[in-house]
Amino acid sequence: MSGRVLRTAVIGVGHLGTYHARIHAANPRCELVGVVDTRDEQRDKLAAECGCAGYSDVSELPDDLDAVSVVVPTRFHAEVAVPLLERGIACLVEKPLAGDIESADRILAAAQQGGATLSVGHVERFQPGLRKVKEMGIAPRFIECHRLAPFSFRSMDVGVVHDLMIHDLDLILHLVDSEVESLDAAGGAILTDHEDLASVRLVFANGARANVTASRASLEAMRRFRLFSSQGYVSLDFNKNYGLSISKGPQWEEGREALRTIDPAELAQREDWLQGQVLSVEELELGGAERPLQAEIDAFFQAVQNGTQPEVTGADGRRALALADRIKAAIASQRF
Repeated sequence: MSGRVLRTAVIGVGHLGTYHARIHAANPRCELVGVVDTRDEQRDKLAAECGCAGYSDVSELPDDLDAVSVVVPTRFHAEVAVPLLERGIACLVEKPLAGDIESADRILAAAQQGGATLSVGHVERFQPGLRKVKEMGIAPRFIECHRLAPFSFRSMDVGVVHDLMIHDLDLILHLVDSEVESLDAAGGAILTDHEDLASVRLVFANGARANVTASRASLEAMRRFRLFSSQGYVSLDFNKNYGLSISKGPQWEEGREALRTIDPAELAQREDWLQGQVLSVEELELGGAERPLQAEIDAFFQAVQNGTQPEVTGADGRRALALADRIKAAIASQRF
């Protein structure tokens, strides 16, 4: 398919699916053939906006599709994706990959059987800050994440672990690249029948640690990701697309000795020396003109066109789901 414009569709055009459809319609790598949803008014309005056909069922889609975004509720992911993948149609399945590991394995098996590209919508992989951290080659030994959000009345069929925390679980697994040896989790239901607050400490086989907190019952949104290593410290604010790096500066050794005797009042007057010579404090250049979802969908299209492995594979999605399941089970044993 190298260089060929892809024929695509978006299945499920709720809040997130609407964004997928608009991005498909604007991307020069593809021709958006249609959108699928059972809600007639919403579907037809979006189809008219995007200049494509509207369908009420996946079975009505043309046979010659190349790729689709699957943005239906999680419990329907396997039902929608498996037949398409078996036909060789590439699928970008929104996270989590499936509602359970058995369904996830069915999706992976279908992709293998049909020789189809399968990617999972862990969109935070495409945050400029996360990409910068990967470029810097940081090997984190401790990670701390807070992902808090006001209640949205969406994704109520899953708890906060599979709704929000799974984003950070995928990032942590991606950066640490080691198996989780043990975990300690706590949480409980506040507004729904599922857990709305969750916190977990992860211990990895290579000795790394991570503390992860997620809530969908917060008054204010927060998406902060902090990494610590022997190379230094990086703080990322995904909401503000802001990053800060702190590491040892060119005068670290001599400065460390001097700091033992410098009066605090004098030190306050030497901030430039402290943050420019003893320490290297740098605001990261993140750019970010392209939104993460745009970057995610474009990367998926590139993988389909070039026949290459997508940045977020089906195996990645399964791994994050399996860890989310472990955390949810640990919370269920003592949840409030």
